[in-house]
Amino acid sequence: MKVKNMVSSKGNPVANQFIIENAVIDIYDGVKEIATRGHMFRSYSSNIAFKCSRGYFIDKNKWDYSTTTGKYRNQFLNETKKETQAKIDSGEYILTDLN
Repeated sequence: MKVKNMVSSKGNPVANQFIIENAVIDIYDGVKEIATRGHMFRSYSSNIAFKCSRGYFIDKNKWDYSTTTGKYRNQFLNETKKETQAKIDSGEYILTDLN
């Protein structure tokens, strides 16, 4: 597992905004929990979004917590809040408890 700071538009490390590479979470597939590796976006002490080979998982309580969280969530997902909301609404992104 490797933790690195997100980077600002000016190329500087941003405090309290992190990408955790090779993070492991348990995903319930309807039958059992499966451990999977991927990349986690963490804002302060909260997990916000997780992407892996099984798809995208967004924290149901914290994904839209603040302007700063949203700015770096958008950077992590490479899309706008509107696009993220549309993917949540369509089921492409799975809302879950990442914390």
